[in-house]
Amino acid sequence: MDCLFCAIIKGEIPSTKVYEDEYCYAFLDINPQAPVHCLVVPKEHIASADAISCDNAEAVAKIFTAIPKIAAKLGLTNGYRIVSNIGDDGCQSVKHLHFHILGGKKLSENMA
Repeated sequence: MDCLFCAIIKGEIPSTKVYEDEYCYAFLDINPQAPVHCLVVPKEHIASADAISCDNAEAVAKIFTAIPKIAAKLGLTNGYRIVSNIGDDGCQSVKHLHFHILGGKKLSENMA
């Protein structure tokens, strides 16, 4: 498998790590779309939210318990947005489930 995020998790490609635990790895996005833009990925390769199943749901749940810790570490005390893109129409550029944490300013209400 040739997956960019799997290579980042393994340390084969450098990243600016923000957080890591048994289930997930969080790092700063290299093309930030907000003043704070962090990606949170499961260490287990899951292609997208469409591929979440009973077998891997625990790993995804652990990510969502880590996200508030990551947001606090990033100083996002006044709120933030979590986004996951799925498939080509959803502009998923890397076929490894990931959650964008966006914040650091008042974000637009327009999502399209």
